[in-house]
Amino acid sequence: MTTTETRAPASRSLRRLVIPLGIVALVVAQGVALRLSGIEPAPLVGILMYGLAIVAAAFALAWAGEAAEVDISGGLAVGLLAIIAILPEYAIDLYFAFTAGSDPGQAQYAAANMTGSNRLLLGFGWPFILLVAFLVFRGARRRKASVDPDVRTRPFAIRLPDDNRVELGLLLIASLLTLLIPLTGQIHVLLGVALLALFVYYLWRVSTGESEEPELVGVPHAIGSLPTVARRITVIGIFVLAAVVILLLAEPFAHSLIAGGRAAGIDDFLLVQWLAPLASEAPEFVIAIIFAARGKAAMGVGILLASKVNRWTALVGTLPIAHLIGGGGWALPMDGRQVEEFVLTATQTLLGVAMLIGLRFSGRWAAALFVLFAASFVFTSTEARWIVSGLYAVLAVALFARHAALLPQTFAAPFRRVAKE
Repeated sequence: MTTTETRAPASRSLRRLVIPLGIVALVVAQGVALRLSGIEPAPLVGILMYGLAIVAAAFALAWAGEAAEVDISGGLAVGLLAIIAILPEYAIDLYFAFTAGSDPGQAQYAAANMTGSNRLLLGFGWPFILLVAFLVFRGARRRKASVDPDVRTRPFAIRLPDDNRVELGLLLIASLLTLLIPLTGQIHVLLGVALLALFVYYLWRVSTGESEEPELVGVPHAIGSLPTVARRITVIGIFVLAAVVILLLAEPFAHSLIAGGRAAGIDDFLLVQWLAPLASEAPEFVIAIIFAARGKAAMGVGILLASKVNRWTALVGTLPIAHLIGGGGWALPMDGRQVEEFVLTATQTLLGVAMLIGLRFSGRWAAALFVLFAASFVFTSTEARWIVSGLYAVLAVALFARHAALLPQTFAAPFRRVAKE
């Protein structure tokens, strides 16, 4: 092979990397420039410009996350992606919790944003990923192309890898711990420390997994084909820059959403609970959708499952600590409305774990999850919240009873030693 022939594939690979990253950089730059200019745009302009920049950063994260599997375990790559993707929510929620230390009225917004984003993730995010996987599967069948190996039919379902039982076990433990919140009417610092310890353990646990040779295509393949040092610098650089962009733009994006909602006459509590999470959820939704659209539905669900673990451990755990640092007491107090929201969110989480305990996410249960979420979104009275919470709990108990044999191994999975080959 001549030198010219050798250089041609390398040149094409470089173009496949530089051109997409250049487009992403241009889209991100307009949002960052608007943010740094100090100009306060009209709500619609802010939503479009900041939103497009956040979505572009999420695309770059997805590419880097896939390429990172060349060097680290898939579980750790997914965990890191999930952490970076929910940075906007950390920023928004911790701001509310910190200010609640000196202004108790802000406590309701910390709880509203956290519970709203959690329920949005399960009630809309999980079913939507399954819908994307179904449409991709149908399209591949029509084209007679290869289908996602993790998809099953009759009934349609996504099969999750055995490794995801670690997340399910930790999420089950964290959900049981967080039931203390509605029982005591507060989030105590000691509970926060326990949840943070679970989160740190989770990161260590997934980092011990085996690294397998990933099948990369497109931009991730171009990144993965770089020399070792260049590849690692590129992946780390994308992670860091995307995290900075997401943190920088999350606040103005949320403010634009809230300003638009206020102009439409929507209540502030509902704005914080449902519109602001659209900003914080956007990166991880986009990343998960990208994986599902590329025939990696199990990894898409895995991203959202890891995000749920991060929220239910690290995010909830840091709220009382931020409140304490902000001048509050040793516990972040919850009023009656927040207690109801936590019960609703905790029971939904338990149902989510129960649905996945068999490592299958089926279309029928995705539909049930979405319908219950929509019901709690539309019917917001106290009675409606308790009714939906009861339905979540009953269905969760029924599923746990049906798969009772899987409960011991699910609880034990996070603490089982990793087999080394």
